[in-house]
Amino acid sequence: MCLPTLPGHAPRGTKDRAGQARLGLAELDAALGAFLVGVYNLTPHSETGTPPQERWEAGAFLPRMPECLEELDLLLLTVATARKVHPDGIHFQGLRYLDATLAAYVGEAVTLRYDPRDMAEIRVFHHEAFVCRAICPELADATVSLKEIIAARTARRRGLRQQLAVRTSVVDQLLALRATTAPAPRSEPVPPPVRHHLKLYREEADPADVRPAATHSQPDR
Repeated sequence: MCLPTLPGHAPRGTKDRAGQARLGLAELDAALGAFLVGVYNLTPHSETGTPPQERWEAGAFLPRMPECLEELDLLLLTVATARKVHPDGIHFQGLRYLDATLAAYVGEAVTLRYDPRDMAEIRVFHHEAFVCRAICPELADATVSLKEIIAARTARRRGLRQQLAVRTSVVDQLLALRATTAPAPRSEPVPPPVRHHLKLYREEADPADVRPAATHSQPDR
């Protein structure tokens, strides 16, 4: 009843059904919610002849309510793996979550429960007991889903790889161009050895300047 009225609806047999998509997850969620509240609950049912909302209100049925809203939230939250509380908060999915209550649990292992449609906050439990709601400062003013975070992170990695590939190609081209245009190195003449004019020791004298010592013959007696 709802899906055929939405943009991008592609029934079975449509070519390239995935390519017909027009709505994101948040838009689809809003469209389904509006349909249930504004159309389905107010439309007479085919078997009872009564709209679901009218039948619900006439039955005087009181559902069993949880003791607190945190217990109700657990029905819609995903259980994550255990995390350790650090002095600067809890690190999860590349984000950092803070709350003053966590100061008493530094070094402790806790369990996180979160709504994948909104990663601005997480619920923290210690030994199955609710501790607090930790907030991510970077997402406090926005509603960002886990899917969007992963998509943005993947796109960022892909962009960095492309930049590295382009820069590597440019460097290789520059090195090849320089190798073909650089002149051949010239051999510099070797300067003659410097001759010292002042002789301090006999060993420093030039062999050509050394004369044999004069010998004196003794007169015959």
